[in-house]
Amino acid sequence: MAIKIYKPTTPARRKTSIVSFSDITKSKPEKKLTVTRKTFAGRNKSGKITVRHRGGGAKRRIRLVDFKRLKFNQPASVAAIEYDPNRSARIALVQYEDGQLSYILAADGIKVGDKIVSSDEKVAIKVGNRMPLEFIPAGINVYNVELNPGQGGVMARSAGSSAVVQAIEGKFVQLKMPSGEIRLVKKECLATIGQVSNPDHRLVRLGKAGRQRHRGIRPSVRGKAMNPCDHPHGGGEGRHPIGMRYPKTKWGKHAMGVKTRNNKRWSNRMIIQRSRKESN
Repeated sequence: MAIKIYKPTTPARRKTSIVSFSDITKSKPEKKLTVTRKTFAGRNKSGKITVRHRGGGAKRRIRLVDFKRLKFNQPASVAAIEYDPNRSARIALVQYEDGQLSYILAADGIKVGDKIVSSDEKVAIKVGNRMPLEFIPAGINVYNVELNPGQGGVMARSAGSSAVVQAIEGKFVQLKMPSGEIRLVKKECLATIGQVSNPDHRLVRLGKAGRQRHRGIRPSVRGKAMNPCDHPHGGGEGRHPIGMRYPKTKWGKHAMGVKTRNNKRWSNRMIIQRSRKESN
């Protein structure tokens, strides 16, 4: 994969880039493994906007990705690498020996024809294989990590991300997360060997507002451009600072640098070291 840079034929094109789709081997998804995606434009069941700046966007279908991979000790072959509009990573279409098709998160470097397996026992340390953390040696990169046994992978799932196994301590395994946080995870939790595919995703420059609209993200107005009745940062003559000691939201809450995690949360004891951002 590589970043494709457009020729500067227009002012917007001058700053626009995309990830080349050279790794994609199948253009259309398996229809049986997709469902219709409903759009709510940031509204709750009462019709009130609870998340601002959402709406519109290109039509999508949800790919039913298997984050659990509970078909243990049944080898599967990679049939295709596909694009998923709902996530930054690529997905792989795999076929088990009994003929069943399934979508999984594709690992970086995995190719069509590769054989992978998921097991509740120790298997080969090979990219794409899935097993409990207790059988994975220290220093190995893993992704799609479970937080509770049988829950399905919830950590390290975005493009290019991975966690690092550091040590085994009794019933727990030390994991260094992509954020830099070091936390304990039960050793029975499953994880996949390798790094999530499409690591160049972070280098993409959208270049113009239209590409944000295609993603379903609407324009956002700065608080300091509003009137005082509309935002705490509003008012003033000409170009002016926010006039406050710290940035606030529209409703007066801290908008930068504030810790949002509950100090009394039971899982705090599972965190050995905070992430880089939180420690600063």
